[in-house]
Amino acid sequence: MSAKIKNNILETIGHTPMIRLNSVAQGIQATVLAKVETFNPGHSIKDRMAVKMIDDAEASGKLSPGGTIIECTSGNTGMGLALVACVRGYKCIFTTSDKQSKEKIDMLKAMGAEVIVCPTNVEPTDPRSYYSVAEKLSKEINNSFWCNQYDNLSNGQAHYESTGPEIWDQTDGKITHLVVGVGTGGTISGTARFLKEKNPAIRIWGIDTYGSVFKKYHETGIFDEKEIYPYITEGIGEDILPKNVDFSLIDLFEKVSDKDAALAARRLAREEGILLGYSAGSALAGLHQLKNQLKPEDTVVLIFHDHGSRYVGKIYNDDWMRQRGFLESELKVRDLVAAKKDKSFYSVSPDSRLRDVLTMIKDHDISQLPVMKDEEVIGTISENSILQYILENPLKNADKAVSEIMSEPMPRVSMDLPLGMLNKCFTEKIPGVITRDQSNQYHVLTKYDIIRAL
Repeated sequence: MSAKIKNNILETIGHTPMIRLNSVAQGIQATVLAKVETFNPGHSIKDRMAVKMIDDAEASGKLSPGGTIIECTSGNTGMGLALVACVRGYKCIFTTSDKQSKEKIDMLKAMGAEVIVCPTNVEPTDPRSYYSVAEKLSKEINNSFWCNQYDNLSNGQAHYESTGPEIWDQTDGKITHLVVGVGTGGTISGTARFLKEKNPAIRIWGIDTYGSVFKKYHETGIFDEKEIYPYITEGIGEDILPKNVDFSLIDLFEKVSDKDAALAARRLAREEGILLGYSAGSALAGLHQLKNQLKPEDTVVLIFHDHGSRYVGKIYNDDWMRQRGFLESELKVRDLVAAKKDKSFYSVSPDSRLRDVLTMIKDHDISQLPVMKDEEVIGTISENSILQYILENPLKNADKAVSEIMSEPMPRVSMDLPLGMLNKCFTEKIPGVITRDQSNQYHVLTKYDIIRAL
């Protein structure tokens, strides 16, 4: 058979184009290139590691003919695995989270896969999570293989063997920076390992999202569960630390908001003619946030993971964007801060006495105060909690330290958070939130601030 003819669809994976970005790169002092992975048959970079994971499972005897492939996936890995299953005769069962687009789920079903939708807002160890359900199924179904892309090192190896070498060759070894959204970590770690072996000076920038643990863990070594909260961006960020994320290879993490990522993806479609997914928007927005670190002689490569067809009901749908305040000039947290007549920020230390704190609260007509140590917010003390303590302990004086009765810190929110989403942060137990402006000054906001602004 002619070498020009592929034996099956899997042989078309890889060798995707490198495309120069023009309009969306204005203002960036560097050559900006995009490794566009939508040219893979499954329209995402995950095709590469899907084949590698199954190849290695077959070679090790973990998966036999007629078996079942099981995976927890946001959609793209599932598509790659479905392609392998179609060609090699396997069954597929995929678990996914309820924040994934309907298009992704429908496409997996179209490829013959069974899809189980699981709740997003649960702990990874919760039996309802898409991790736990996939693991449970793999134990119950004979001759099945749970790929576990998060901890399966074949994931990263696929990019060490293919993505990294392609980028090196396509840039003639001139790449100075790699910008990649980080989810399972396989793409960034495998590609970075190859590139740094070629040139250790290449900078690797990982793009994270608000609600994910990566950035703080990379910078402090602390897995902070307080960093975890629901977010809209798909494909990047995690509430776990996958084994595929090699933090030693990543030079920095940059967080990008849901809104900025969505708007950047729409710019890529409108200005470059490249219809891409949420993570591509995150990568572009992150690059603009870091552009002051670049020089004219630098060559930056962004990896664009997947195709925009997965998101036509979301970021490419004006109604969906407006509902989340991404298109309208909706009031945001920064507008509340600007509207405050008194922008003074009051806080207390954990060693402060309750008597003094109560006086401060009354003098400044506020209801709660952040508790700070070493310029970091570590807790909250409120007028109600002090009074309740004094009433319940009438024989004790009010000279107790704040640290003995303080509650959890107020949730920290972005200055770009729309008011509609801010209002959802308040509960009976959370009467206030905290934000930080560009000058690094803290501000406390309450429901009263919203009412006053409106």
